[in-house]
Amino acid sequence: MHRMIRSLLLALGLGVAGLAWAQGSAAPADAASAAAAGLPRPDETNAQRAKSQPGNNAPLWRAVRDSGNQAGYASLPGIDKGVLIQPFVQYPGSAFTNAGEAWRQVRNRWIIPYGGALLLIVLGALALFYWRKGPLGGHERDTGRKIERFTPFERSAHWANAVAFVVLAVSGVVMAFGKFFLLPVIGATLFGWLTYALKTAHNFAGPLFAVSLLVVILTYVRDNLPTGADLKWVLKGGGLLSEHEVPSHRYNGGEKLLFWVGVFLLGLTVVGSGVVLDKLLPELLPYTRDQMQIAHMIHAVAAIVMLAMFLGHIYIGSIGMKGALEGMRSGYVDEAWAKEHHELWYEDVRAGKIPAQRSTPARGVSAPQT
Repeated sequence: MHRMIRSLLLALGLGVAGLAWAQGSAAPADAASAAAAGLPRPDETNAQRAKSQPGNNAPLWRAVRDSGNQAGYASLPGIDKGVLIQPFVQYPGSAFTNAGEAWRQVRNRWIIPYGGALLLIVLGALALFYWRKGPLGGHERDTGRKIERFTPFERSAHWANAVAFVVLAVSGVVMAFGKFFLLPVIGATLFGWLTYALKTAHNFAGPLFAVSLLVVILTYVRDNLPTGADLKWVLKGGGLLSEHEVPSHRYNGGEKLLFWVGVFLLGLTVVGSGVVLDKLLPELLPYTRDQMQIAHMIHAVAAIVMLAMFLGHIYIGSIGMKGALEGMRSGYVDEAWAKEHHELWYEDVRAGKIPAQRSTPARGVSAPQT
């Protein structure tokens, strides 16, 4: 019985080996016979295929499809000129497809719809808050005594950064979302010229924003270092929904959160990705398409979140709080304003820990009464 089983296994093994040998030797024979018969072969070039099967350009399109893995020849200078279809990747939110299509899916399915929704939600929330609460503050009567809240240098840095930010924000919103709300109104021709002008303004405002952002960070970082009072402010929501604000130093917990997340983290991210998109560092990066796609996604997400945060800052600093805009315009706030909105800072000023007049007035200009 055992001898019979061994014989059957031996016969089976010999049969499998013979079949494999037959298939291996059949391929060259088939290729040789196909060549002899003038039939197309799978390893042909496109020139050879034109002879064996005119009109069949499969080798060309196979090379196009695989150019992301093995770049083809191109006489034009550039690292990506021989790549017609990028390699397959999967970005967060995309399918597993070529990199160009994956980037398009992330942009059109996630960044544009959800980014636009976020901005609309923030605008709606601010409008609702203004309708229900109106401008904050004004509960204390002005004393006529002023405290210098911002020096001329601090205000100059802020306004330079603010102007650049507004140009970047408006141009960025129009370029990203304009075809949904502006194109149907003004038409394709005017919209094309407008977006071209805004793109140019975007590129020129970018360097101003980058430089002024660094100046703002270095200028304001000291007074934005976290303290124990900031946690209490955040946990109580700053008292924005009540009649009394939570005491805070020169900057409250919300302003410090805006500084570290909106200005420092997101601001530097937007600047860094913008430098890549503007191709300002050719010595450090080869600027391939996949690098530009990744930089664009990072730039767009960071810019949208940053804009959403700064919409609240712009609201509070303009119509949302009485006296806030005047403080950044002239540099001075009334003692009553300081006590109402930044009580701990006001107490430090009254105790002499912080001077009420921090800068030297220009010659011939008298400082407000402090």
